[in-house]
Amino acid sequence: MADKQKVAFLGLGVMGFPMAGHLANAGHQVTIYNRTASRAEAWLQKYKGQRADTPAAAAKGAAIVFACVGNDDDLRSIVYGDKGALAGMSAGAIFVDHTTASAEVAREVSAAAAKSRIDFLDAPVSGGQAGAENGKLTVMVGGEQAPFDRAKPVIDSYARACVLMGTVGSGQLAKMVNQICIAGLLQGLSEGMNFAKKAGLDCAKLVEVISKGAAQSWQMENRAHTMVEGKFTFGFAVDWMRKDLGICLAEAKRNKARLPATALIDQFYAQVQARGGNRWDTSSLIHLLAND
Repeated sequence: MADKQKVAFLGLGVMGFPMAGHLANAGHQVTIYNRTASRAEAWLQKYKGQRADTPAAAAKGAAIVFACVGNDDDLRSIVYGDKGALAGMSAGAIFVDHTTASAEVAREVSAAAAKSRIDFLDAPVSGGQAGAENGKLTVMVGGEQAPFDRAKPVIDSYARACVLMGTVGSGQLAKMVNQICIAGLLQGLSEGMNFAKKAGLDCAKLVEVISKGAAQSWQMENRAHTMVEGKFTFGFAVDWMRKDLGICLAEAKRNKARLPATALIDQFYAQVQARGGNRWDTSSLIHLLAND
């Protein structure tokens, strides 16, 4: 068990809300901040902790400050300035960013934190809303070994795996690989399930048998049936995936990696958005095939 810590959690979206809750349930002293105050009040109705009106106030006296917000600019908005987290943190504290963002902003915030002798870890997560709620997230971390060793026992409150991938930015790069792989899997699964329906196969039996072989994946076991049924009003939103794939494609342009399939699937997701599927689950790629 981790020693009980005074921590802050900034950002109570679909991921941050339960993640902060796991910290409170583990016995840590949690102060929360959320841009929409009503969301923070809802959290306090469910978990034990305190609410602050600014990131700086939430971060004051915290050994570790966690953040999980939307994108690079959202992260900057809670980090910098007189009301930002860095203004409230003390030397020796750790800032752990769970936002899926660019490796560039991770390095930028790390450099700013270092000026105040604050350690920084970029630590994007995989596992979706269900993983956050069940405390079974996979956490990919970039940073130095010493702050990672201090933060990991606390992160373990909501993680089933937490691995230091390398220096600052490496966590975000690992998450990019994760999203590239998921996009490819979902397009393949969409084509396979649509083919199965057109061929008149029993899709339930099909998934039962092929999920025991080399085609097995989390996406198949958790999304194939709802894809066939045309159910998408849950899960990881298309808007979020397009944001993530945009980060992947921008990084690939910098490091000269070729992502031809990823670029194509990103455009397929744009077509899903054009059909009004912005908040549909990423498995909704099949909608383009089943309703052409």
